[in-house]
Amino acid sequence: TYFYGTFPEDFTWGVSSSAYQVEGGWNADGKGPSIWDNFTHVPGNIKNNDTGDVACDSYNKVEEDIYLLRALGVKNYCFSLSWSRIFPSGRNNSINNHGVDYYNRLIDGLVANNITPIVTLYHWDLPQALQDIGGWESSALIDLFDSFADFCFQTFGDRVKFWITFSEPQVIAWVGYGEGAFPPNVNDPGNAPYRVAHILLKAHAKVYHTYDDKYRASQGGVIGLCPNIDWVEPKTPSNPKDIEAADRYLQFLVGWFTHPIFKNGDYPEVMKWKVGNRSELQNLPSSRLPVFTAEEREYIRGTADVFCFNTYTSKIVTHATTRLRPFSYEYDQEVLTKVDSSWPSSAVTDHRAVAWGLRRLLNWIKEEYGNPPIYIIENGVGIKTKSDVDDNARIFYHKTYIDEALKAYKLDGVNLRGYNAWTFLDSFEWLNGYDPRFGLHQVDFDNPNRPRTPKRSAVYYAEIIRNNGIPLPKEDE
Repeated sequence: TYFYGTFPEDFTWGVSSSAYQVEGGWNADGKGPSIWDNFTHVPGNIKNNDTGDVACDSYNKVEEDIYLLRALGVKNYCFSLSWSRIFPSGRNNSINNHGVDYYNRLIDGLVANNITPIVTLYHWDLPQALQDIGGWESSALIDLFDSFADFCFQTFGDRVKFWITFSEPQVIAWVGYGEGAFPPNVNDPGNAPYRVAHILLKAHAKVYHTYDDKYRASQGGVIGLCPNIDWVEPKTPSNPKDIEAADRYLQFLVGWFTHPIFKNGDYPEVMKWKVGNRSELQNLPSSRLPVFTAEEREYIRGTADVFCFNTYTSKIVTHATTRLRPFSYEYDQEVLTKVDSSWPSSAVTDHRAVAWGLRRLLNWIKEEYGNPPIYIIENGVGIKTKSDVDDNARIFYHKTYIDEALKAYKLDGVNLRGYNAWTFLDSFEWLNGYDPRFGLHQVDFDNPNRPRTPKRSAVYYAEIIRNNGIPLPKEDE
């Protein structure tokens, strides 16, 4: 049954995207190559050998995109900046004015239409020049990322009041450096992810302090980071081992980044204990999980004004005894996850629609982190078809997920401030190419002009925004 009601007056509704997935113009006007440009150019890396070379061509369609956003009635648009479009070499001695102009046009157009820009500084597309010096395994990136962020605050911060440092840091660390499925394709599951996460946290904190010290007083914005979270339900809710396993899963997935920032500047106890204990059993001289100094903990603690996150699905979890070798972040968790086959599937493996998981997740964040202001930055469903203008499954997905968010806000007192649908346009979906379509607008990727067509879900979402939620139908009042 649906719960009817509306969100607070100042609730912000939006859609999200990321630079590599929509912009195209991969080498236009002096842009430097990113690790994703180079990776997609190797045949066999991406389904159908798709690339983001043109993608939705948003680089050339600022006016059209803003027109569509305005028609949707969104209060905000979340997008990311391409680091190598602004600094082709990754460093501030190579400023590309064409890239800066592009983002200025986009930001000015949004502001002129009363659409708040939410800007992500890093959504996976590292300049290749910085990968060449070691990428996120190199602590040199802490200052280089800070220098990029500083330039962005200085250049765009008079109009941008909402910043996200990293989108899905766990994916950067684990999928990029553990599994090695994403560039830079480092396959070192037991060590590299922990080292990379350690550097990402320091880089995030440094950027937060730069904003705090140099820009907050004059610009008055907020800044956070945006982890990806799957809710996990214990298989047997009466079994303490399964409950612990569910918490442990969340601490390894999310707490890895949010515990240091929102709690005490340090990793979750269970992570320190598990990785430390297992490293000892593996006869290592010290834990594979790096240690923060007291100064670093103090520096990292409290470096987020808002709690942003992305979520798509839920899983079922049980405690498991895992092997000690090979060393792996995955084995360190000592859990087993599965899905319920009755949950509706989608174009992305294991992305199943489990709307009730969102309410539980929001309550978990509330309890775990002291009810911070929460923003859902990405939530949506991928459907595999050339044309899905009649996308009833997507309408159902958003309706049920938004309804669970409404319950969390109205019934549970969760401090939820915004909801963003993923995604604005059908986009390049990483390793899956253009197969899964997540957009509220269909894009014809076979047509060089990349025409956009609003789907039924766009019309539906516009109505939710206009009503500020899901009010009781007129005939039921």
